[in-house]
Amino acid sequence: MENPSTHSDLELFTRELTWDTRTTINRLFSPTFFGAMGFGMALAMNYFQRRPMMSGIQRHIALVAIGVPIGMYADRLNENRLARRDAILIHYIRNHPEDFPVTERVKYKDVLDKWLPRR
Repeated sequence: MENPSTHSDLELFTRELTWDTRTTINRLFSPTFFGAMGFGMALAMNYFQRRPMMSGIQRHIALVAIGVPIGMYADRLNENRLARRDAILIHYIRNHPEDFPVTERVKYKDVLDKWLPRR
């Protein structure tokens, strides 16, 4: 990958990514959370009906099977919201280039001062 000496703020938004940048936990959190909520609802219904917790296992399976797609849908809604936000930022950066000048790349050797120990 090329390492340019200047970076613009617009490059951060418009670069092409060929992989999913989210971590595994972020990808699986919403479906797992909503599936667990469905399982918890089945447990709560059995508790309030004074039945054994794991009775009516088909209800547990059905509520988990309903909860996982709801979690996937919620995750997609969140991705769309973030994409809309990024589109607004890209539009603003393109229309106001004077507010976002191209910055020179700063190297650590130029930033770090000589180290002097204090004793």
